[in-house]
Formats: sequence, structure tokens, C-alpha cells
Amino acid sequence: MLNTFEPCPPFVQAEKPSNVHGASSMSTPDLPIVVCVLAWRVETRAARHLRTGRAIRKPSRKAGQRKNRIPGIVNISQRPAEAKDRAVPGHWEGDLIIGKGNQSAITTLVERSTGYTMLPHLPDGYTPELVAPALAGKIQTLPEAVRRSLTWDQGTEMRDWQQVKIAADIAIFFADPHSPWQRGTNENTNGLLRQYFPKGTDLLVFTEADLDRVAAELNDRPRKRYDYAKPDELIGHLLLPAA
Repeated sequence: MLNTFEPCPPFVQAEKPSNVHGASSMSTPDLPIVVCVLAWRVETRAARHLRTGRAIRKPSRKAGQRKNRIPGIVNISQRPAEAKDRAVPGHWEGDLIIGKGNQSAITTLVERSTGYTMLPHLPDGYTPELVAPALAGKIQTLPEAVRRSLTWDQGTEMRDWQQVKIAADIAIFFADPHSPWQRGTNENTNGLLRQYFPKGTDLLVFTEADLDRVAAELNDRPRKRYDYAKPDELIGHLLLPAA
């Protein structure tokens, strides 16, 4: 049936289908757009005329599926209720701030109920083999009472999370993919940290002492969220060595 129609004008054959409509109303007002596009599809191999040069990709997985890159993760839905409502100190959120050219990073740890911040040092990069010991070492400096849980996103830097769990004796949970609001305390703190470490900064130039100084400044800053109390004031008594 379509063979009875005149060939489509050159602009139809050269353009992608989504652009045909506007041009056709001016160039071929008497040629119905549906017929024109159908003829174009029959007379040519449509994919060859798309700008990508290929047909629409078929997803390799069903919608909503995601290949799990971290073995054995424990989902945030299994985190204790006390962590969600911030009633008990000791539940942390973690993340990375990435530096210039994705070549450097700083680890951020934020306690959910007080906003207290620690910045483990990553002087040699942020591969899983480097992140795990840096995290474990920093968390080990905390008293057991404030080492209850850590929530992270599903970034591959946490592939060795079970080493952190064992070494630091802390439960670790993972947020759902593309759900930064599940670690809102950490996301807000990262925004504050960008005042010290703007995007595009080479983070390898900062020493551990530099990071400790920045963390100390943040922990001494009054926070509206906590009725203008300072994180240091809210958690300080819990960080004192046991008598």
C-alpha cells in the first residue's frame, strides 16, 4: 500500500523522525505526516538515518533492576529504628567528596543525632583497598557507645565493607540506589565542606592535620538544626575516655 505514495522529500530522509513534523508543515503541507514517516520507515532502514546510526537500545535488565557491585550488602531497611529517628547517638552516615579529575577524595563521616563530623584521610586515592582501612582506623578511635551503625551509598569504594565492619565492630547498611535523601545529614554536611574544598580542587594536597582542623571547625559551629547547639557540645561527653 505504501508503495503507491510518492517518495518522501529529502528532508524526511535526512532528519530524525522527531524533527519531521515541524518541517513537513512548511515543505509538504498536503502530505499527511503519518504517511510521510511510515513511508520513510519502509523506504529506508530507519536506524541508519538516526543520528546515532543505530536502533533504539534494548535494556539488558528490566526496569528497576541494578547489578549489585558490592557483595552481601545489608539494605537500609534493616537499620534499627533508633537510627532513623536519631534518638540514640552512634549512628553514622558516610560518603566521599571527589576532587579534581576524579583523582582524589576525602572521606566524610557524620553522626546523625549530633552532626559531629570526622574526615578520614585518603592520601593515595580512594580504591576499596584504601578506603576500608582508612574508615576502620578512624571509627576505631570512637568509644563503643558511639559505634552503632554506618550507612553508605552503593559506591564501589565500599566493596570491602565487611572488613570495616569486623575491624571497627560496627554494623554497616547501604542506602537504595539514587536515594541521597536517605543520607541527608551527610549530604548537608558535604555542602558545608565544599566551602573548604570547592569542586575541582586537588584534594591530595591536604594533610591529615588539615582535615582534622576543618572537622574541628565544623564541630564548633552552631547548627540551626540542633537549636544552635554545636556538634562538639552535643556529643562531647560521649567521646570522653571511660573513667
